[in-house]
Amino acid sequence: MKTVSDGAEALVELGHADGPQVAILDWEMPGMSGPEVCREVRARRPTAPVYLVLVTVREGTSNVVAGLRSGANDYLTKPFDRDEFAARLAVATSFLSMQVSLAHRVSELEQALAQIKTLRGLLPICAWCKKIRDDGNYWRQVEDYVVHHTDARFTHGICPSCEAHLDDEAEQLDASVPPRDG
Repeated sequence: MKTVSDGAEALVELGHADGPQVAILDWEMPGMSGPEVCREVRARRPTAPVYLVLVTVREGTSNVVAGLRSGANDYLTKPFDRDEFAARLAVATSFLSMQVSLAHRVSELEQALAQIKTLRGLLPICAWCKKIRDDGNYWRQVEDYVVHHTDARFTHGICPSCEAHLDDEAEQLDASVPPRDG
């Protein structure tokens, strides 16, 4: 556990990637107030797993709402009961554990989605027209199939071999056309 002397120091500590995951902030601190620190932490690290508890002598619904809207996860008025404080810290620990677990699951799902969007295995392809049979037993152009099953997009061109073949066909076509009488 680390203690700091003012709001600016708290913000510096909470700004580190390996900073504390639970912060107990007094509303009235030198430099920056607890709510100001909460707003800055949420603005600078919106997805960071940090649990912020505001502790204050300020009572009343409007103060609780203002504190929570600043980005605090919890609000506790002084003087407080030690058992209640310990219970709130247990909630913080549970919350952070769920956040880390959820982030891990999201990462796993993103990896799975990336794998789904990758072509794998055997593709039934027509030896003549090169269409691919999809899971619904429909024959689709290669480009349509690939675009539907991946994040790939196509541009079209003519490779040098095909270009030479097209030039040969054009020459044969020109040779087969009789000259016009003019």
